[in-house]
Amino acid sequence: MFTTTGSRGLYKAPLSKGLLLVLNGLTVMLTLLPQYQELFVYNLQAATQSHQVWRFFCGRLVCLDVKDAFCSSLLIYNFRIFERRFGTRKFASFLLGTWCLSALVDFLLAQVFQLLFEYEIEELPAGMLAPVFSLFVPFYLLIPRMPVTQVLGNIYITNKSLVYVVGLQLLTSSPFTWLLALSGLISGALYHANVLWLQKLMFVPMWLSRIGRYILEPVFSSSQPSDESPLGMGATLDIQRQQRMDMLDQQLLLAQYSESRRNARRQQQGGLFQWTRLFPTLRRRGQNRPPMQPHPQAQTPPSTQPPRQDSSLIAEEQVARLVEMGFSRIDALEALRASNNDINMATNFLLQH
Repeated sequence: MFTTTGSRGLYKAPLSKGLLLVLNGLTVMLTLLPQYQELFVYNLQAATQSHQVWRFFCGRLVCLDVKDAFCSSLLIYNFRIFERRFGTRKFASFLLGTWCLSALVDFLLAQVFQLLFEYEIEELPAGMLAPVFSLFVPFYLLIPRMPVTQVLGNIYITNKSLVYVVGLQLLTSSPFTWLLALSGLISGALYHANVLWLQKLMFVPMWLSRIGRYILEPVFSSSQPSDESPLGMGATLDIQRQQRMDMLDQQLLLAQYSESRRNARRQQQGGLFQWTRLFPTLRRRGQNRPPMQPHPQAQTPPSTQPPRQDSSLIAEEQVARLVEMGFSRIDALEALRASNNDINMATNFLLQH
């Protein structure tokens, strides 16, 4: 799921690239300069009781834990598909809306927890954790699930399993990360459902989007990958890779079918139509050879009639099915021989030809 790494994997995702570079750079800087970490601590008690409202901004911006920064970076890198699909402005509006909305939800959940368990939460994990968890809402609703493999009989591994594992790892990193995760999921669901017209109230203005397009986008833009195919930037990487493999398989099958037809034409032009040369295993199974003569010169010459005996090896019902589709009997026989009696492959041969 996290293939196509590097800057080229962030093609058409300048906002995601900017977040990864800036936020991780600040994390590294604060790790090297621990005396400034106090400014970025997400202290709810100081924000509410001491009226340090700026902590809702600084404390919810940079991760102070390297493990949280690494996991959130993996998730942001994966969720760049939403920026490609919906556009940078809409993706930025979603992050801005959920970031502002989750600040209120954080405070409400902390008050509810204090009323229920009589325990006051003083600090929460720092960083953009709530907006990152909010992206799981469109990820669950909009990204299709494709089974990749199956383990232990009934457990399916899909293209989305690794993302959920990283999210679970981030959820268990700190004692109160679950509160930020719940806040992010609530905020993402409310914004995605456009409750109380949140998408119209919390969005990036057009003038700010133009400033970012002309100033920031050239700085954080990435070059187009050399192996990019016209499969749509909205598709996931697993879907794109699977479609490329299907296209290569179809080209290979078409090339094999064309080669077999060219060989058949050469043999017909030479006065001998021998499909048994291309399929020696079928010839050994299908031919009833006469007993060997003591003198090789007494053997009968090979027959020049069309390979009627080879056609008996092909199931008549498969030939009939291809004929019912509109193909001629000769083309159906050739396609089935070239595909080793695989009717699906033979149908692809005939359709592509």
